[in-house]
Amino acid sequence: MLEKTVYRQLLSRAFDIPVSVTYWDGKTENYGEGNPVVKIKLNKQIPVKEITSAPTKTLAEAYMKKDLEIDGSIQALVTSAFSHTGSFLTNNPFLKHLPKKSHSEKASEKDIQSHYDIGNDFYELWLDDTMTYSCAYFEHEDDTLEQAQMNKVHHILNKLEPEAGKRLLDIGSGWGTLLFTAAEEYDLNATGITLSQEQYDYTKQQIKERHLEGKVDVIMEDYREMNDKFDYVTSVGMFEHVGKENLGIYFQKVSDLMKDDGRALIHGITGQHEGAGVDPFISEYIFPGGYIPNMAENLTHVMNAKLQLADLEPLRRHYQKTLEMWDQNYLKVFDQAVEKYGEEFARMWDLYLQACAGSFESGNIDVMQYLLTKQPSGTGLPMTRDYMYEDAKVKQTN
Repeated sequence: MLEKTVYRQLLSRAFDIPVSVTYWDGKTENYGEGNPVVKIKLNKQIPVKEITSAPTKTLAEAYMKKDLEIDGSIQALVTSAFSHTGSFLTNNPFLKHLPKKSHSEKASEKDIQSHYDIGNDFYELWLDDTMTYSCAYFEHEDDTLEQAQMNKVHHILNKLEPEAGKRLLDIGSGWGTLLFTAAEEYDLNATGITLSQEQYDYTKQQIKERHLEGKVDVIMEDYREMNDKFDYVTSVGMFEHVGKENLGIYFQKVSDLMKDDGRALIHGITGQHEGAGVDPFISEYIFPGGYIPNMAENLTHVMNAKLQLADLEPLRRHYQKTLEMWDQNYLKVFDQAVEKYGEEFARMWDLYLQACAGSFESGNIDVMQYLLTKQPSGTGLPMTRDYMYEDAKVKQTN
């Protein structure tokens, strides 16, 4: 009975929406005012010590194993927890003492491959045809996911104001959509680097099929080993993988790879508040070695690398919508995921996508684009930001 009393105390102040909880003994209790928006069912008693020490990991594992079931939106539940000051789910001092992860080149390669080399066939189930696995950019409410992903690629390239014939490097080039667009639509000579064998093989195949040999190349290499000079550097969803201790190295490397008059567009998940930057569930099951830096950390490293900020744009709502669309796609193929990867794995990914959407919705995390120059801010760029949207205007009139 003592454990159940502790459960009541924890759950009664965990959310800012009304929820019902059905305990392992079959008894149901409501928390919050009004009719329950989400119903939680505990099929098994989980030790309180495990919940309080690592709540997100413990409850996620229970959900994966069906020891915990949720009737209603996981996203709404996570949004509520992050929005409610003092929730045991988010106010957890244990996060400050997580063991440090190695981000050596060998460890980084293993971490990247553990996530991205699940198999292209898995990501093909629920990503759009561009195979883009990062925040989309919704110019219009009714943009399809594929349109929004292409909007994002154009938005990144437009911000650079690139000149045809010049060289672009994409650090962490994914499945290559930005590379192909840079070459085909902007007449750039594009090089990508990745540590994922699956992404490397896919990109190589696409280069051949699109007849882009000599215009696009992809290299399987750690960013720290790259030595060359480029007019433009892009990096999308990459700095979240390098580790807290390597952020300075990463931004310095971006600077080193840029020509003196070069420009860089760095796009990644960040935060607008002080936080742990890690989550035990995501660190163990989704992104080993991941760390989300806050905005102040990134800007400090930008300045230390002698780079200057030309533009900074938050895209939080865009990533929330991207994740919601990914999860809608994923739920349509959920049974296929169960058949191929097992039910625990399939439930884990649904939980992950919804939880991330909730984290963005609550403002717990954000995603930003940093436009950087080596020379004084804005050098070589138009005086106003209007140029960034000229391509979008052209598309609207066609």
